[in-house]
Amino acid sequence: MSDTTGADADRRHAQPDLPLPELRRLLREGKQALITQFRAGKATVPNADRLVRQLTQHVDGVLGHLWHQSDLPRGAALLAVGGYGRGELFPYSDVDVLLLLPEELAEPCAQGTDDPRRAGIEAFITACWDIGLEIGSSVRTVEECVSEAQADVTVQTALLEARFLCGARRLFDQFRRWTHDVLDPAAFLRAKSLEMQQRHVKYENTPFSLEPNCKESPGGLRDLQVVRWIALGADLGRSWRELATKGLITRFEATQLQRNEGLLKLIRARLHTIAGRREDRLVFDLQTAVAESFGYVSTPERRASEALMRRYYWAAKAVVQLNQILMLGIEERVSGLGDAPMRPIDARFFDRGGMLEVASDDLYQRDPHAILQTFLVYQQTVGIKGLSARTLRALYNARELMDGDFRKDPENRRTFMEIMRESQGHTHAFRLMNDTSVLGRYLWVFRRIVGQMQHDLFHVYTVDQHIMMVLRNVRRFFIVEHTHEYPFCSQLAAHWDKPWLLYVAALFHDVAKGRGGDHSDLGAVEVRRFCRDHGIDKEDTRLIEFIVKEHLTMSRVAQKEDLSDPDVIDAFAATVKDPRRLTALYLLTVADIRGTSPKVWNAWKGKLLEDLYRATLRALGGAKPQLDAEIEMRKQEARQMLALHSMLPGAEETLWKTLDLNYFARHDSGEIAWHARALNRKVDVTRPLVSARLSPLGEGLQVLVYSPDRPDLFARICGYFDSAQFSILDARVHTTRAGYALDTFQVITPFFDQAYRDLIALVENQLGLALQADGALPQPSRGRLSRRVKSFPVTPRVQLRPDERAQRWVLSVSASDRSGLLYSVARVLAKHDINLQLAKISTLGERVEDTFLVDGAALQHNRSQIEFETELLDALS
Repeated sequence: MSDTTGADADRRHAQPDLPLPELRRLLREGKQALITQFRAGKATVPNADRLVRQLTQHVDGVLGHLWHQSDLPRGAALLAVGGYGRGELFPYSDVDVLLLLPEELAEPCAQGTDDPRRAGIEAFITACWDIGLEIGSSVRTVEECVSEAQADVTVQTALLEARFLCGARRLFDQFRRWTHDVLDPAAFLRAKSLEMQQRHVKYENTPFSLEPNCKESPGGLRDLQVVRWIALGADLGRSWRELATKGLITRFEATQLQRNEGLLKLIRARLHTIAGRREDRLVFDLQTAVAESFGYVSTPERRASEALMRRYYWAAKAVVQLNQILMLGIEERVSGLGDAPMRPIDARFFDRGGMLEVASDDLYQRDPHAILQTFLVYQQTVGIKGLSARTLRALYNARELMDGDFRKDPENRRTFMEIMRESQGHTHAFRLMNDTSVLGRYLWVFRRIVGQMQHDLFHVYTVDQHIMMVLRNVRRFFIVEHTHEYPFCSQLAAHWDKPWLLYVAALFHDVAKGRGGDHSDLGAVEVRRFCRDHGIDKEDTRLIEFIVKEHLTMSRVAQKEDLSDPDVIDAFAATVKDPRRLTALYLLTVADIRGTSPKVWNAWKGKLLEDLYRATLRALGGAKPQLDAEIEMRKQEARQMLALHSMLPGAEETLWKTLDLNYFARHDSGEIAWHARALNRKVDVTRPLVSARLSPLGEGLQVLVYSPDRPDLFARICGYFDSAQFSILDARVHTTRAGYALDTFQVITPFFDQAYRDLIALVENQLGLALQADGALPQPSRGRLSRRVKSFPVTPRVQLRPDERAQRWVLSVSASDRSGLLYSVARVLAKHDINLQLAKISTLGERVEDTFLVDGAALQHNRSQIEFETELLDALS
């Protein structure tokens, strides 16, 4: 290819010189014509291949003109490197070039700027930029290239695919020989493997993120390029066909690699042309436009973007599988591991250097039962770290064997349950089963959610990857090494007799997503069928079915209802019925929330769930809430804490006489004692008093506000926290018998997560000053919506209903999150003189679902109530 390109360049040199403005026009118009032609054509792989090839040739031609017209040193050469050297120039890719100098020019050119040869090189590079060619350039001799390549594997990689463009071909041939001779295939393999691992970690080791990078994410184009680089460095071939000839992959695998690589290139090319810039991420803003360019059309059942992303995920998953096979195969060939001694495990499997290897390539064709046995042996055999290339290839080629008869086979069902009941290795075994497509082939219902996007603002994984995360989280409850992560969950798990029941529930809890209808109810039907087919007894089946059906209930109650209300606890206890089901539901709920997104879980949600668990456990034990006794116990514990702080006995009574039962029911003894200390001898203050402390939960601050009550007090507090960029997780609002507001807030901020202690004095001072202000409430800030919110907007909803006793109202709001949202709600409450008694703030990714307990005269009349709800919807929009 390089010889032909060089000849073409030489022929172009015979053309007359062109002024830079003319070259600029030719470059711009030629590139735009190719892009326009590509966008107007069908989204096919041949069209994408033609585009990157023609763009490469177009830039080759322009650089050839410039080289010929520039006053460059004789004996120098111009090389294309990186992706441009590979001949894959996407519309907005980098154009990387290397100006190669003979040794005799190196020293003079480095001595000063007045050397005419150096001036010629600089003029060439400047001219490239002047005509709009934003090149990445380096100027080196062959010896410098060798030295840089030995020191930096990134340079070595770029030079590996260098392509001759113009100048002295003899120098290029010397460069190619010398750089190849210094390359150590084993060291290069090791370096590129580690580099790939680091990149995968950066992208969370999954191709299934909701905004994947089609170049850099696992399963992207970079994974395929790494294989090619390593194979090229080891002289194993330059193309998939050559790798197949060398026996590293089969002809079928080569075809699959070529097909999936073509799709990824097509998506990348479409992304560039639609974005009008270099953009390799399938971001939400562009997914629909790219999907429509493929001809996908949105329907009521499925978005166009969903169809495109599902196709992308399947391609990326295939690339991950084939990449793993190739990397292991090349490693065996380069390092000699293929000749390592094998230790027999049983008649079907061997241990080859810690990798599980099939005894023969046709094992699964001869004995399909061995497919699931692979993962059971993987779990049971000490020292096995993964599956060998031979085993992965055998599984890849055995997918068609896993049909309806395979799924109904009693022996396969027994093996699957053995995997479930095994004492270790579940996380890795099930991930391997999913990555190799075995899990989706065996559980056909699971196959339907592989690569299924979740169109909400808090899940950051596809459904199947979320399920794998939840399964991992449940498994960690039972592993001693992870006790520090989930102390209370680990304590409960230590007394749980059948962990596999929770693993089954985790596997099925979201398996019915994307069908329409309630996925919890549909999932319960699916898991009941699974239990029947796999011989699980009725009692265990009922427990698993209950967990799947109710897996959202505990989270909803904890985050949206008043846990100090005995009726709420009694109703939830009636749902769970017994402590065993309560424990199972609690463990799955924690695992589920933590498996949605790193941003969703926080210590406050953990406390709410644990409080609900403990209160319900007492109710299930027959201990009916004795409110008076409970309050008296809390008071006594608070008095003991106050004594430790040298507060005089009885000093707290001045405050406590002004508080009703609701106050003591909603605060624990630690908070009651803190309030009493902060307000000691200050019960009759005339100005707002603010006290803050580090949250006992270990995250954020607790802030106490004590002030003569006023209608806009809550709004002003929210306004301060909004302007100071704090998020309110919880608000407990009380009005004393003396007409004072005693409000407690749990707040966090993403900007000072390690320095909350330093913020205490600042918050106390600034919030105190803000509450002394008079005049109209300031307008709320209108923060910019995130890309995700724009792509998945939440229709604002307001629901107002009387509580069980018809004394207060429960106000529920749902909307896309943005700065100033809670303050906007508080301003509407203040305008209509609606009193807030309790606020449960729930942020799910970038969606808020807040619940308020309110009362006020405006809610007693239909007309004023409708006016209030209308203004609230406007504020949320």
